[in-house]
Amino acid sequence: MQVVTSHAPAALFGERLVKLGKLKPVDLDRALRAQAEIRQPLGSVLVRLGMLTEQEVAFVLSRHLNVRMALSKDYPSLALENLGIAVNYMRHAEIVPLQSSDESLVVAMSNPQDAFARQAIRMASGKLVEPLLGLPSEIRANIERLYGAEASKKDSVGSDDDFEITSPDNHADDVEHLKDMASEAPVIRLVNQIMTNAMTQRASDIHIEPFESHLKVRYRIDGVIHEVESPPPQLTAAIISRLKLMARLNIAERRLPQDGRIQLRAQGKEIDMRVSTVPTMHGESVVMRLLDKHSIKLDLNTLGFSDDNLRKVQQQLDAPHGVILVTGPTGSGKTTTLYSALTQLNTPENKVLTVEDPVEYELEGINQIQANPKIGLNFADALRSIVRQDPDVIMIGEMRDVETARIAIQSALTGHLVLSTLHTNDAASGITRLMDMGIEDYLLTSTVNGILAQRLVRRLCPQCRESHPVLPEIEQELGLRQYQPEGEMRLWHAKGCSACNNSGYKGRSAIHEVLIMDDPLRRLILKHEDAGVLQEQARKGGMRTMYEDGLMKALKGVTTLEEVLRVAEETPNACV
Repeated sequence: MQVVTSHAPAALFGERLVKLGKLKPVDLDRALRAQAEIRQPLGSVLVRLGMLTEQEVAFVLSRHLNVRMALSKDYPSLALENLGIAVNYMRHAEIVPLQSSDESLVVAMSNPQDAFARQAIRMASGKLVEPLLGLPSEIRANIERLYGAEASKKDSVGSDDDFEITSPDNHADDVEHLKDMASEAPVIRLVNQIMTNAMTQRASDIHIEPFESHLKVRYRIDGVIHEVESPPPQLTAAIISRLKLMARLNIAERRLPQDGRIQLRAQGKEIDMRVSTVPTMHGESVVMRLLDKHSIKLDLNTLGFSDDNLRKVQQQLDAPHGVILVTGPTGSGKTTTLYSALTQLNTPENKVLTVEDPVEYELEGINQIQANPKIGLNFADALRSIVRQDPDVIMIGEMRDVETARIAIQSALTGHLVLSTLHTNDAASGITRLMDMGIEDYLLTSTVNGILAQRLVRRLCPQCRESHPVLPEIEQELGLRQYQPEGEMRLWHAKGCSACNNSGYKGRSAIHEVLIMDDPLRRLILKHEDAGVLQEQARKGGMRTMYEDGLMKALKGVTTLEEVLRVAEETPNACV
């Protein structure tokens, strides 16, 4: 960021960051030395070194300079015209006109203290300039959104003359041409901008999907996919080739799916991206999963468990041996729950081994094995070996086949605590799935300690959520009184503000159901009863379903009733 001028000396601004706890003195000294060498503003240096994010620098600087920050709502929906300011100059000076009147012009600037830029804007527009402090990434994104339809094709990401418009098949034998295109500065900037915007908006996945006449870019934010502004379609091959080069994939191979990984440091964070490509009708579709190693909190107490469910999970983890399963669809937080459990079990007295595909987070003190079926190292083969490593706790990324499940069951019988996942809709279905795979009923009843099923719901933004009384017919239909026996019941809805990008939601929480294996359930399993009967018995034994757990969280203002209904099926006779 261009943030420090003679009116705000670098050292003084840095000292303020230290006083606020944003920066350590030793880091400030390092940044000041780097600033003297590269002759850039201190804010830019801090961001480039990964010590602070743009948002952190801007938040402190706006108070340091007594200049208001430009919020997302301040940026206009349409470009302001006839101001006499060239788009190229906007990019160079990092400015965006926000609001114009007869006498004044409000402008977002990455460096509101730049007197030369303010004077240039005044001369070009003939208006008094009122500067606001804007994030450089937001300024650049809004320049492209407002003014980039024609100019960005020529100035920012290249014109038709710079990049040949061809179908992907025309490049099949021209790998060097693809590498050249992917190495062009505009393509690199564009790919970096896609990644930066995704991190700024807290996206968990980036989807890049080529179609016949356009390239679609979408972000998954808090579990919901949002489409964002798309790059020019003539850059499709170059963008995908750039991503494949970053992930160390074979850019010449576009007929087969490929998997890779990108590791980078941005906005003060270490980001690990899992990259997957698959061939489609009009090119390769790329999906990148963003894994922020530092933002994830591997603590069971922070995962949204109710007190009763947390007690049941802790009880299972305290068992000396047995199998604990976590079930749910892809993207329901199963791996995070398992890692949180492993973090608790990772004590000096325990040896913990895992077999995963892929290893999502590296855990200190835990031996993690990356499965690799291409060389014959699958889950079953790895499990046979690690049992001989004398572990106390074993984690299996997923029970994908009967062979893996059998070895896991045998490991539990020989005194190991085994944690794993299954793809089932609820906890009771985990039992029937294992039986369908061929695991004998008597082995299940003697080894499975419990099954945890979960889903993720979007968490209401605490700054703008609003409550409203529950209508009597809703209360009766959903049986809400059993979850709040006394007092006025209120539900909450999402409103939207700048803190949550006007979505009304910020972050996610989990809803759970915890099935504990007891004698009545064991008798039903030995009779080969179906999942519905098992679930009914588990509820009689005290299990709260995900739907019921979600209703409780909706009444507490954690999420909305709509979110619960979106991810969880209504429990039959829930109000009984």
